[in-house]
Amino acid sequence: MATRKPARSPRKSGRPSAPRPPRARTRGTRAAAPKRKDARGTERRRRDPQTLRVRAFEPTFTVDDIERSERFYTRIVGFVVDQRWNEEGKLKGLLLKAGHSRLGLSQDDWAKGRDRQKAVGFSVWCETEQDIDALAARIKAAGGRLASGPSDEPGVGRNLAVEDPDGFRLRIYRRS
Repeated sequence: MATRKPARSPRKSGRPSAPRPPRARTRGTRAAAPKRKDARGTERRRRDPQTLRVRAFEPTFTVDDIERSERFYTRIVGFVVDQRWNEEGKLKGLLLKAGHSRLGLSQDDWAKGRDRQKAVGFSVWCETEQDIDALAARIKAAGGRLASGPSDEPGVGRNLAVEDPDGFRLRIYRRS
């Protein structure tokens, strides 16, 4: 009596069960990009052409009084000065640092007029792992005033808002 050997599973052999047709390639195109996992662990295929991938934003605010803004951001909010730019003995710019993020401040040269309105409709969202209520208490103790919060917002988490002397709003939040 003849016996049959069981068929080998394609997974064990490492080969697909059916041959795949060759990919069409034309001059100047690339093969499909490999799948990658995003921060949530979801597998995604990279787009071609690739979209912009930024590791950090480093905005710069033009301010009316750079010394006053420096005091606000360092003493009240908690940034540290990373770099300073002086011109003819006068402070013209700062690069502030908080964690891995940076914020630039530059002294307005008044070329567009002294009555130029700043920060209209502008806010920067700042994610932290710190306790929002403790940050709010520290900001108040340092003489700062909260524009809002601390409060819980669906989809955002615990957050607060603070405005600098020129009206630029920082919304500091911790995801829940």
